[in-house]
Amino acid sequence: MNIIIAGAGQVGFNLARTLSVGHNVTIIDKNEQALHRIQESLDIMPFQGDVENSQTYESFKHLKIDLFIAVTDIDNVNLIATMIADSVLDIDKTFVRLQKYFKDVFLIKEKLGVDEIIFPTRIASKSVASLLAYPRANNIKLFKYTKNKLISIRVSKDFQSRAIISNNFIKVGIERDKDFFIPKEDEVIMPNDLIYFFGLEENIKEVCMEIDDTAASSTQNCVIYGGGELGISIAKLLLETGRNVKVIEKSLEICETVEKELEGEATVINAKYSAHDVFEEENLNNADIFIATTSNDEFNIIKCLEAKEKGIKKIVAVNNDMEYYNLMHSLGIVVTRGPKISAYNKIMEEISSGGVVIQKNFCGSKAIVLMRKIFKTSKKIKPIKVTNIKVYYIREEALYPLDEKMLLQENDIVVAFATTKLMPKMKQWIYEL
Repeated sequence: MNIIIAGAGQVGFNLARTLSVGHNVTIIDKNEQALHRIQESLDIMPFQGDVENSQTYESFKHLKIDLFIAVTDIDNVNLIATMIADSVLDIDKTFVRLQKYFKDVFLIKEKLGVDEIIFPTRIASKSVASLLAYPRANNIKLFKYTKNKLISIRVSKDFQSRAIISNNFIKVGIERDKDFFIPKEDEVIMPNDLIYFFGLEENIKEVCMEIDDTAASSTQNCVIYGGGELGISIAKLLLETGRNVKVIEKSLEICETVEKELEGEATVINAKYSAHDVFEEENLNNADIFIATTSNDEFNIIKCLEAKEKGIKKIVAVNNDMEYYNLMHSLGIVVTRGPKISAYNKIMEEISSGGVVIQKNFCGSKAIVLMRKIFKTSKKIKPIKVTNIKVYYIREEALYPLDEKMLLQENDIVVAFATTKLMPKMKQWIYEL
């Protein structure tokens, strides 16, 4: 594919690095230093220019552009760049990243002819909010075609090692000592394992009580450290569900913005981030969940460890740099993707999910799940014979192993789990069904 990326920031760089394998990628930005860094690191064409200027795109008029992605840090620039590029170039698909969420997104998509609008801050905040209804979960992923969910749970350090086998859900991944693997059905679960279950939520909840009896039973009292856009977005979602929310922020000016945005419904505390005694002074020790939302991963880790020391049971850190992912996990901190990582993953999922196939990454992109719905009346399927790939089919929300050649029915769903390194083989198999 011929791909143009408008914006050479962190998201643009990561997209270019991934997409440059097998595609012709051009990245456009006014920032000469950012383009130089990309040119030194990646085998792509950096192009210095103003993405809001039609002259910038004249050099590409002779090409058929399969995908245009606008991921600068300014919403208006992304929208204008998309409109101008579309008026000059022959573009098949357009993706736009916007920071500020608005309800009339479908109207904008229709007017601009945009295929996907990505709201990374909202994606990141909804990911955190989804944990409230499930105090023992580390992460929850939903799917378009089924009510079955992918839910990760951290095993208690006091858990007595044993195998857990059920007909109602499946174990599709285990992260143990920073290593990820696809477990066998009779795999022995160890203390401190991070287990990925796939199945209906009510069935998974039952086993969660067995493997983690230390988690908070409710998440009514919530503390958010960081009053930026993400902190505000999370606070709004928590307030909508009737939670008690306290927001801690160092900047007085940002505190005033938070107070205005939340219309006084949350307690906003102006405190120095370095002040360890804020937990006692503001009675934060009674919180059910603590969420560190700043853009500084090191600071998020420090504050989460302080909260853990104070006895708060549910600790969540926003992860802005994947280099810190394993460290956060090893410290027993629940990790959720920050806006930039969320934007990158969402765009890659949209690019990779073609037609009726859905793709999602999990465990810090160490693993992948592919899902395909059968729309024909019936279809004979041959199982994939590759070690460390788990394949099931879903019929009327029940899970069955797909380990022999069989005739699938209309509306059956094929779902496959594997490590990322096996993704090419798994994608080839599922796309050929």
